Amino acid sequence: MGISEKTPWAIALTCYKSGQFAQARAICREMLSHAPADPRPYFLLGAMSHQKGDLDSAISFMEKAAELAPHNAACHNWLGVCYQVKSRLKDAMVSFLRSVSANPAYADAYDNLGLALQKRAEFQKAVVCHQKALSLRPNCAQTYYNLGNAYKKGGQLIEAAVCYEKAIRLKPDYHEACNNMATTLHDLDRTDEAIAYLARALEIRPDRAMFHYNMGHMLQERLRFDEAVASYKSAIRLQPRFSEAWNNLAIALKEMGLLQEALSCYRRAICLNPDFSKAHSDLLLAMHYDIRCDRRTLFEEARAWWHRHGLPLANRFIHHRGIGKDGSIRVGYVSPDFRGHSVGHFFLPLLQHMDREKVETVCYSLTVRPDAMTSRIQALSGTWRPVAGLSDDELARQIYDDKIDILIDLAGHTANNRLRVFAQRPAPVQVTWLGYPDTTGLDVMDYRISDEIADPPGESEMFHAETLIRFQDGFLCYRPPDDAPPVSERPLREPGRITFGSFNSLPKVNERVVEIWSRILRQVPRSRLLLKSKQLSNAAVRNRCLDMFLKLGITPDRIALHPATASFEAHLRLYKEVDIALDPFPYNGTTTTCEALWMGVSVVTLKGDRHSARVGASILTRIGLDSLVCDTEQGYVRAAVGLASDLGKVNEFRKGMRERMMQSPLCDAASFARRMQSAYQEMCDNWPRFSHIGVLSSL
Repeated sequence: MGISEKTPWAIALTCYKSGQFAQARAICREMLSHAPADPRPYFLLGAMSHQKGDLDSAISFMEKAAELAPHNAACHNWLGVCYQVKSRLKDAMVSFLRSVSANPAYADAYDNLGLALQKRAEFQKAVVCHQKALSLRPNCAQTYYNLGNAYKKGGQLIEAAVCYEKAIRLKPDYHEACNNMATTLHDLDRTDEAIAYLARALEIRPDRAMFHYNMGHMLQERLRFDEAVASYKSAIRLQPRFSEAWNNLAIALKEMGLLQEALSCYRRAICLNPDFSKAHSDLLLAMHYDIRCDRRTLFEEARAWWHRHGLPLANRFIHHRGIGKDGSIRVGYVSPDFRGHSVGHFFLPLLQHMDREKVETVCYSLTVRPDAMTSRIQALSGTWRPVAGLSDDELARQIYDDKIDILIDLAGHTANNRLRVFAQRPAPVQVTWLGYPDTTGLDVMDYRISDEIADPPGESEMFHAETLIRFQDGFLCYRPPDDAPPVSERPLREPGRITFGSFNSLPKVNERVVEIWSRILRQVPRSRLLLKSKQLSNAAVRNRCLDMFLKLGITPDRIALHPATASFEAHLRLYKEVDIALDPFPYNGTTTTCEALWMGVSVVTLKGDRHSARVGASILTRIGLDSLVCDTEQGYVRAAVGLASDLGKVNEFRKGMRERMMQSPLCDAASFARRMQSAYQEMCDNWPRFSHIGVLSSL
């Protein structure tokens, strides 16, 4: 389109390049009045409309330019760009293809075609286009960045990192590439390197809220909670309505033990984005740590979640077929925790002992970082489906197409749950079990598996959307770890020196728990308390914890703080330092309680008014230690102090604990699997007549 500088076109182009758009538009319109078939003014008018954000006008002008100059690659390329911004991807791709057909050496058009293919989730084809653009223009940082994005979205993280590195080398201030390099390295579990790249991005662009948010997330993973809080607050200062930052700020505050501040931030996130179902689930889980929160409040919040996030999706799938009539029941399990997680440890023994001829198992794994436990569960599954990358709608369709008879939720309102999948009812019967200590609140969740101690009959039904199935011998089956060290002798310290302990997550150690534990320490002279949790690797958390006890007269020399250990074996070996474990409330331990018992340590628990506060009672009752289950805070203190004064009983429990557990229903996996299988059969037999009427009250 180059013509002598004295022509109107040359003047219009000069005005455009210098930002004098009004003059450029006037000259273009004057040109069209004399030569309406000239494509150049249409092209320039389109470019100016695109720059102004008037995409409809831009498309109209560019379409005219392309019509008048069908072999002009630039016209087709820019028309494709306009189409792409308007999400007219098919039209955009046609334009880009016409552009490269007109000029096979046009790198921009190949690059833009790759971007359109990325939006269509055709990542491998996008990679080919970006590579072609690089072959034509080898040193383009933008194209390396685009290629990196195509690789990353397609799951080729190492290749993505290579491309981002090349983009940054070509353009050292490329902050977007630094950010994407960081998130890629994070996904590769190279978080320390990721943090360094994010720091570089923030040095270049400290005004980018998303960079601060990503930094907060990574610092939080490294348990640098106070720094993470500062990063989230920076993101919020730059973007006050950043609901995800508010939610992650809440999570960090909760991990630091600042529960009330956390609850306030969760609610702020939900207020800013009422459709933020994850934040609402996170709030529900956090409310269980709050001793001020009663059962009715928890139930009403769960129901609010259902009405806001579940009901609009309800019953998208209708089921008319019979289920479980051919002698085999097809059961699907949905979980993000098929890994070295509490859920995995309690789920594995069920799979090991289920009758595979009568129950066909399909595991829908949402696990992002698989480990050895993942492999063990996968090996025992009839069908294994890694579905972390599927949307809620896609996963629901997969489950429906798999003709699942009974679908089991193992997450509830914990992290990375898929309750919005269950809301659509992709299976005729839906059940929640194990992963969450309360009702989901969903009308379409038919059953919840529990027992008569964790959820007493007549006291719990009114706080559940589901019908409760109560297993007479408990809702848990514990599989002791194969590599657990032997039970040690009682700690060899000066005579009479007792060590109480808790290895529970620190958010469970609320102010009331600290007050009661301090009372126990005061009544047992020279005793100490050993606390272990991952959060205690953070200096601010440690100091706050010590301050809480110091305010109640317990000096730091009586509190031993341990962060996460380097291995699971080291974690279990630390129990040799503990005489008596203290169960927190109102959110008891589960895995921690079982592990303490397996290592010979007696556990004292306080039985509360809800499932999360009665799990300890359920576990101890199953192994015949209901004498350590207390109904009041005063009784809890008396039991702990009394046990501390009877070292003979402590030693007796320690020596015989493993045999006691192995002979109990808690570790009888074969019987537990039979009970679960019987429950599955009754669910099928009662479908579709069943409608929350309590058919399966006890098994």
